[in-house]
Amino acid sequence: MTRWLTESEQRAWRRYLTMNAQLTARLARQLQTESGLSLPDFEVLVQLTDQPEPRMRIGELATALQWEKSRLSHHLARMQKRGLVCREDCPSDARGAFVVLTDQGRDAIENAAPGHVDTVRELVFDQLTPEQVEAWASITEQVLRSLQETAPATR
Repeated sequence: MTRWLTESEQRAWRRYLTMNAQLTARLARQLQTESGLSLPDFEVLVQLTDQPEPRMRIGELATALQWEKSRLSHHLARMQKRGLVCREDCPSDARGAFVVLTDQGRDAIENAAPGHVDTVRELVFDQLTPEQVEAWASITEQVLRSLQETAPATR
């Protein structure tokens, strides 16, 4: 039996969806305008720069981004043509490959990050009190834990 959302839950959910769509669009426009990077480019570059070595197995990157491998493969091909990443064979697995951040990719994210952070701060964090930021962090952590605990098994 479906447990329909209460009026309050429905209001919160619909506003979240609208906020997410508008925020994503604004962040995408800012990145494209100021740096020439798409939001997906930025997401890939963030994942790579967050690693101790700026490289990841393609499957691990797909999982981290929650993208299908085919989508990631096509996107990486476009990024590779622009010199942002390269692919390297995995010496221990002939079928595996690494996505590696290039110097040009590092320069691109280092140039894009300040404007992106300024926009995130302006659109989100400047609108919230420190208590609201803490509450939001707590809520997102709780939802993420639930998502991870109930994630379908992958092959």
